Amino acid sequence: MLVKTYSSAVQGVDARTITVEVNAGGQPAGGSNNYYHMVGLPDKAVSEGFRRIEAAITNVNKSMPRLNLIVNLAPADIRKEGSAFDLPIAMGILASTSQVKKDDMEKYMMIGELSLDGGLRPVKGALSIAIQARKEKYKGLIISKQNAREAAIVNDLDVYGVENMREVIDFFDGKLELQPTFVETRDEFSDNQEVFTVDFSDVKGQENIKRALEIAAAGGHNAILIGPPGAGKTMLARRMPTVLPQLSLMEALETTKIHSVAGKLPENSSLIAHRPFRSPHHTISDVALVGGGGNPMPGEISLAHNGVLFLDELPEFKRSVLEVMRQPMEERRVTISRARLSVDYPASFMLIASMNPCPCGYYNHPDKDCVCGPGVVKRYLNKISGPLLDRIDLHVEVTPVSYDQLTDMEQKYESSDVIRARVLDARRIQGERFKDFPGIHCNAQMPSRMVREVCALGKPGLILLKTAMKKLQLSARAYDRILKVARTGADLAGSKDITIEHLAEAIQYRSLDRDNWGG
Repeated sequence: MLVKTYSSAVQGVDARTITVEVNAGGQPAGGSNNYYHMVGLPDKAVSEGFRRIEAAITNVNKSMPRLNLIVNLAPADIRKEGSAFDLPIAMGILASTSQVKKDDMEKYMMIGELSLDGGLRPVKGALSIAIQARKEKYKGLIISKQNAREAAIVNDLDVYGVENMREVIDFFDGKLELQPTFVETRDEFSDNQEVFTVDFSDVKGQENIKRALEIAAAGGHNAILIGPPGAGKTMLARRMPTVLPQLSLMEALETTKIHSVAGKLPENSSLIAHRPFRSPHHTISDVALVGGGGNPMPGEISLAHNGVLFLDELPEFKRSVLEVMRQPMEERRVTISRARLSVDYPASFMLIASMNPCPCGYYNHPDKDCVCGPGVVKRYLNKISGPLLDRIDLHVEVTPVSYDQLTDMEQKYESSDVIRARVLDARRIQGERFKDFPGIHCNAQMPSRMVREVCALGKPGLILLKTAMKKLQLSARAYDRILKVARTGADLAGSKDITIEHLAEAIQYRSLDRDNWGG
C-alpha cells in the first residue's frame, strides 16, 4: 500500500515541503534479505534512520514489516540531510501496513528525530518549518515538545508538541486528543524586551567612551575601542545592545529564524526579544564566521543579524577571517554558493571591535611605559587591513579608570534607559530623512552620493575639516566617515545643521587614520 506523509527540509533560513512516499508490499527480489530501500538523495543520517525507526516501532508495541519497503523523499533532486525525517517515515510505514489509520495523515506536517524507545527529539529550524506549514495550509504541525513553543509563534497554525511516537499513533487512531501549543507572541515579546542583566550605569567613569558608543548606536556606526588591558573595553561593548532601539516584531521573527536554523535556540524558547550580541573567539575560522560548510549553516555574522558582532583582540584574528567580512558589511547579506545550491543569509550587524594599542598593551598609557621596540606598534596595527578599517567609523581611544572613580560609591551614572531615549530620538529623525530610500535606515548606511547632500557643511566647517585633514595627517578615506558621524552628532542634538562642535567631535574619532599614530 502507498501512503504519503509530509515533512520539511530547511534551505538557508527558509523551509521547503518534502513529500515522504512509503510503499510496502511483496518480497525482496531473488530471496534477498534487503527489505528496506530509501531513495530521493538521502544523506547518511537519513539512511541510518531505518535502524532508529525499526527500534522505535518495536518499542511502541508495533511491528516492522518484513516486506519490500521503499521510501521516496520528493522532490528527489534535493539532498535530504539530518534526522528530522524519522517521524514522518515511521508513520508512513505504520500507515502503509495498516497499523495506524491514515485518514487524516495527509493534512498534517510531521517533523522529528526518533530515539530508540520511540521518544521524539528536537530538530533545527522549527520556526521556518512552521512558517512553511502555514503557507502550505496544513491543518497542523506535529513536532517535538521541546520545539513546540518556538513553532507556535506562527499564528493560524495548530502546533502539537508530543513527547513520543505513541502519542502520534493514538492521535491518528482517535484514541488521544492532542492540545495545540499556544503562545501569546506579542505579550511575551514585549514582556521580555525590557529585561537586561547589564546596564551602562555599572560602568564607572569613561564618559567620553560612553558618548562615542551612544553616537555609534544612534547612527548604526561600526566602532573600534583601542586601549590597554583592563580599561573596560569589553565591559562597555557588552552593554551596547541595551542602548540600541528595541527589536520590532518582524526583526525578532527574522532573528529567531536564523538562530533556529543554526540550532542556537534554547529548548522551550519562543521569540528572541533582545538584539543579539555575538562574541566569537579570535581562533574562529572564516567558515564559522561567515557561514558555509558541506551542509551550509549560518555563521557568526548572521547570528549577529539585527544586533552586535563584537570582535575582541581584533589583531589576533587571522587576516583571512577578517577579510571575508568586508563584502557582507557592505551588502548586509552573505551568499553561500555550492555546486547544487546557493543560499543567502542576512548579515546586517553593527561591528564593535577592541584591541590593545600594541603587543605589550601599554602604548600611550598615562602611567606605564610601552616596552615594544621600534616599528612594533605600527606592524601590530597593520595586521588590520586598510579596507577593513575603512568600514569602521569611530576609532575610540580608551584610557584606564582612576582609583578614585572606581571607589566612588556616591557618583551615579546614566542608565542605559536614559541613553537609549536619546538614541531613539536620533533614529526617528533619520527614519524621517530616509523614508523615501528603501534599504537605508540610519546614517551609517548612506552612500557617498547622499553624504554630500545630507551632510553639507558651511564655510567654517569646511575650513575646520581642511585644517584637520592637513594638521592631523588624516587619510582620504576618513572624509566621508567624519561627515556621517558629525551628522549623527547633530541628530542627537536635534540640530538641522552640522555645527563646528559636531564636526570637531567627529574628527577626534579618527585616531587610526593619523599617519603618525603608532610612530
